[in-house]
Amino acid sequence: MSQATDAAPPPKLRREVLVVLPGLMLAMLLAMLDNTIVGTAMPVIVGEFGGYAHMSWVVTAYILAATISTPLYGKLGDLYGRKRLFMFSIALFLVGSAASGAAQNMGQLIGFRGLQGLGAGGLMVGVMAIIGDLVPPRERGKYQGPMAAVMMLAMIGGPFLGGVLTDSLNWRWTFYINLPLGIAALLVVGFTLHLPRHRNEAKIDYAGIILLSIAAGAMVLLTTWGGTEYEWDSWQIIGLGVVSVVALIALVVVERRAAEPVLPLRLFKDRNFVLINAVGFLQGFAMFGAMTFIPMYLQIVKGQSPTGSGVSFIPMMLAAMVGSLLSGAILTKTGKYKIFPILGSVTMIVGIYLLTTIEVATPLLKTSLFLIVFGAGLGLIMQVAMVVAQNSAPQRDIGVASSTSTFLRSIGGSFGVALYGAIFANELKNSLTGKLPPEALANFTGGGQGMDPKAIQNLPEPIHGYVTSGVTDSIVTIFYWSIPFAAAALLCALFLKAVPLRTSQAPKGDGGGEPEKADVMAAAH
Repeated sequence: MSQATDAAPPPKLRREVLVVLPGLMLAMLLAMLDNTIVGTAMPVIVGEFGGYAHMSWVVTAYILAATISTPLYGKLGDLYGRKRLFMFSIALFLVGSAASGAAQNMGQLIGFRGLQGLGAGGLMVGVMAIIGDLVPPRERGKYQGPMAAVMMLAMIGGPFLGGVLTDSLNWRWTFYINLPLGIAALLVVGFTLHLPRHRNEAKIDYAGIILLSIAAGAMVLLTTWGGTEYEWDSWQIIGLGVVSVVALIALVVVERRAAEPVLPLRLFKDRNFVLINAVGFLQGFAMFGAMTFIPMYLQIVKGQSPTGSGVSFIPMMLAAMVGSLLSGAILTKTGKYKIFPILGSVTMIVGIYLLTTIEVATPLLKTSLFLIVFGAGLGLIMQVAMVVAQNSAPQRDIGVASSTSTFLRSIGGSFGVALYGAIFANELKNSLTGKLPPEALANFTGGGQGMDPKAIQNLPEPIHGYVTSGVTDSIVTIFYWSIPFAAAALLCALFLKAVPLRTSQAPKGDGGGEPEKADVMAAAH
């Protein structure tokens, strides 16, 4: 029998997957839309609430909460089934969205974003793990069309929609828009997704969950507070570093002994699993840095409205979409994937380097061209990374493999935003010191409301010039810091092994293919 015949799912299974797919895509839209829609509104939110020095926490709180909860969703899904857990994550995300939209100050917004993130941790991993349950790796490219369309809608429409809602209504609607989408997702998933219920007597790895949360939280706090709230050589920062290291060491010890570890160390014995997740981790640094700080450049320096800055992101998102579709189509046809992380990393490095050349007077068209290159690099890696990670894990670990991959990419994004936020605050303060009187300097560097884009456009010269130049230089510095991380991603990609993608649900060493196929058919029915 040919490989193509072996790979083809039964017609009944294909129909079941297509029925479930709209609900999964709605949940995926929720997760991805929130990553893109809020960034456009952030300068306006900071202008209203003040506290720009803590701006990165609006993003970091969401990412950190999602990051910590992601492995738990993946592992519990493997043990007890995914449907109820998946629906719970959607509902929790909606509660956090409603609360974020009603926030009255920066502290409340950060807290409610954390609640929203706890729900978001189960969205993407739920979608990926459910598809992993139903479709073998080689065949997943056939279902990447709808996934790519959702990605395009979120990545292109998110910044634009965020700008339109902020301009025409107010920034709160960038959160309220999640409510109708989420309710629709709950209804569709509730009526169409039929997965078997699991009864598993294995003990939950509470120690692993606690240690993983402590390690991740301490590392993010270290990068967020270092150089801003506290000096890098202060006892607070050094203490956080020690806590991170001790928690990680303890996590390794605990996970080796746990019956059902929340982060199974056996996955990290596979070379490709380690390398592709390292690429995703490093990609997160670059991606979230651009998504967070480019809107600030466009609105503060170039004077664009939130809607205008959203439109300026469209070329980058289109390029990412094209790269993702192209890599997915070729992967499905040939089963070969190693070239895409390599080519994507090289393209991303070129794009980041081009972004280091932007100035106050750089034309918007030129900036858009630079973003196109950067976006194309992201797109070439985006779809392939998850498929390679899932292909490197046994089918019984498909949920935790998906969640681990998502976890590492998210923690990379969290570190990136936190580190870049600290770099931005320091660089801006250094740039404006000596050029502005003390009271004005405090307004821009002390967490005041001076960073409101509209207010900056009305500043008299030479203060306006000092501020826009300082913001530009600070953002350029961020991109210089991004280059080494992108180069490290390229190095990891070069050492990937060209392991063939599976055409059935069970790899060697996982108990054989037939039982797993039976499980998948049971899940579909």
